[in-house]
Amino acid sequence: MIRIVLADDEQLTRQAIESLLNLEPDLTVVAGVPDGAAALAAVAEHRPDVLVVDHEMPVLDGLAVLDRIAAAHPAVRSVMLTRHARPGVLRQALSSGAKGFLAKTAPASLLADVIRRVHSGLRYVDPEFAADAIAEVDCPLTERELDVLRLVDDTTTATEIARAMHLSAGTVRNYTSSAMAKLGARSRGQAARIARDHGWI
Repeated sequence: MIRIVLADDEQLTRQAIESLLNLEPDLTVVAGVPDGAAALAAVAEHRPDVLVVDHEMPVLDGLAVLDRIAAAHPAVRSVMLTRHARPGVLRQALSSGAKGFLAKTAPASLLADVIRRVHSGLRYVDPEFAADAIAEVDCPLTERELDVLRLVDDTTTATEIARAMHLSAGTVRNYTSSAMAKLGARSRGQAARIARDHGWI
């Protein structure tokens, strides 16, 4: 019997997946949880064979969960589910230890097969997601532009970024403007999101 912890913040989705997986003769969901912190606690408590984790969750997102599971419970195999797979997310998930990566819209029978495959030591990546990642364009940003965008969030000012990077605020604004122009972004926050989505930062 393959023991599974399922983490998804959408209760209806989580319960539906759990019910469908429990219909499989060789699979059992030992815990269904609504956020990343609860996923870590459930893995520590139940020691499952496989963790199925949603990408977008409160408290800790799926990528943060993968990093911590890989460090604390390396024997647990992980499968990431996502509604919107961006190439950067796929690359981050695989580098964080995910052995399976597929859409939340995938049929339950495919998810069950992916869990079996991952449990046996193999990998599975949704072919469409893989094709998008292969077709991904190279990063147009310089290292300095990427360094600035890494520090951009909803509250950080150009002055604070400049202080952290030991640059002038004007220089930071120049790097930010250049990055925005290259990415077609309307704001520095949007530029940072685009860079993160592509896995550049």
